Amino acid sequence: MIKLLKVSAVILGTSLAVGCASTGDLEKLQADDARVQSQIVSISAKADRAASDASAAAAAANRAADSAAETNQKLDRMLNKAMMK
Repeated sequence: MIKLLKVSAVILGTSLAVGCASTGDLEKLQADDARVQSQIVSISAKADRAASDASAAAAAANRAADSAAETNQKLDRMLNKAMMK
């Protein structure tokens, strides 16, 4: 019976110590979680900004391609006019 009490006391003491360590660990994990969540928000904002910049760059490239095509057509007409003379 005394041996059972000693084992129970050791188990109770160990579980309390582990419980306290787990509470501290839980607080650390919660702090890490908050930090990770803020980083996710920041990265998401940067990704949105990058997507917006990519869309603007694509629109500018399309305008440049259209302008180049118009210039090419004008030059072809000028060349044809000069050949006709």
